[in-house]
Amino acid sequence: MENITALKEFLSKPRKVAIVSHRNPDGDAIGSSLALFHYLSRHGHDATIAFPSEYPPIFRWMPGAEYILIHDKQKEKANKMIAEADIVFCLDFNALHRIDKLGEKIEERTEIPKVLIDHHLYPEDFAEYSISNTDASSTCELIYDFIELMDDLDKIDDIMGECILTGIITDTGSFRYCTSAKLYRIVAELKDRGVDDIDLQNKIFNSQTAKQLRLLGYCLSPDVLTIFHEYNTGVIVLTKADYKNWRIQRGDTEGIVNNILRIKKIKLAALITEREGFVKLSLRSKGTFSVQEIASKYFKGGGHRNASGGMSKLSLEDTKKQFAEILPKYAEELTQPIHY
Repeated sequence: MENITALKEFLSKPRKVAIVSHRNPDGDAIGSSLALFHYLSRHGHDATIAFPSEYPPIFRWMPGAEYILIHDKQKEKANKMIAEADIVFCLDFNALHRIDKLGEKIEERTEIPKVLIDHHLYPEDFAEYSISNTDASSTCELIYDFIELMDDLDKIDDIMGECILTGIITDTGSFRYCTSAKLYRIVAELKDRGVDDIDLQNKIFNSQTAKQLRLLGYCLSPDVLTIFHEYNTGVIVLTKADYKNWRIQRGDTEGIVNNILRIKKIKLAALITEREGFVKLSLRSKGTFSVQEIASKYFKGGGHRNASGGMSKLSLEDTKKQFAEILPKYAEELTQPIHY
C-alpha cells in the first residue's frame, strides 16, 4: 500500500469508520469486514459495517455479525453511517457499483479518504489508499497484510483470527485453490493465536439443514443437472417454481455449484437461477480455466479465475441457450487435461 505512513497517521486518533462490502456477501466479505471491525474497535475507532443485502444465515455465529447493517432493510442507518464517516474501507469488491446505492453515497463524500482492500481483477481507481492483489487467496488474507503493515500483528486475537480464517477457508474452497506457502504460514500463525480450524470448518460446512441437503440432491438429479460431456461442463438450472416448491431462502443454494466440480473431468460448472426480473449465474472452474472471462464478457459480471458470477436480463430459457452457445467458443480449453 502506498502512503501507509499517511494512513497510519490518520488512524492514530479515534475516527468514525464505515466498512462496506458487496451485495450477497459471502464468507470472505463477512470475515474481512468483521476482522477489520474488531481490529479498528480495539484501537478506539467507532467502526460500523454495512452490506447492500442480507448475508447467509450460516454465518450468523460470527462474532460481531449482529451489528452489521443491511441497506435493503436499514437504509436510513446505513446512509447515516456513510454520511457521518471520517473514512470508508471498501472490502472485497473492485468498483463502487458493486455495492449499489451505498456506492452512490460514498461517491458523494468526496472530502473523505477511501481505502480499497480487495483481490478482484481490474480494480477501479476510486480510493486514496489501496491494497489490491489478484494473487491473494482472499480479502481476508489482505486484511492480515493490512494489519501487518500497521505493525499490529500482535493485536490479532482468536476472534479476529476466526474472522480472517473464515474468509480464507471459504474463498479457497477449503484450500483447494488459490493457495500459497505464504497463506499456510498465515494459517499456522492464526492457529498459534488460538483459532480452532476444525471447529471453524464444522461451523461453515457441517451446519446445514435437512432441507438444504435434500435440495442438493434435487439439484444433482438428471432433471436439473445437465452434463455437456463434449465440453466437460455441468449446469444446474433452478426455476421460480423450484424456489417456490422448495421454499428456497438466502443461503440455501450456497456452495451447490461447487458439487458439480466433484465429477471427474468436469472443468466448468454453472448454477443458473431464475429471479424476479433477471437470471443469476454462478460459475466455478477447475485448474487454469477462467470463468471470470465468461462472466465479464457475456453476463455483466466478474470475480476470480475459478469463481465468478453474472446476470442476464434475458428469459431463463434464452439465458440457458446463450450459455450453451458460448461453450463451443471455449471447446479447446475445456477439453484439455486439467492443470492445477
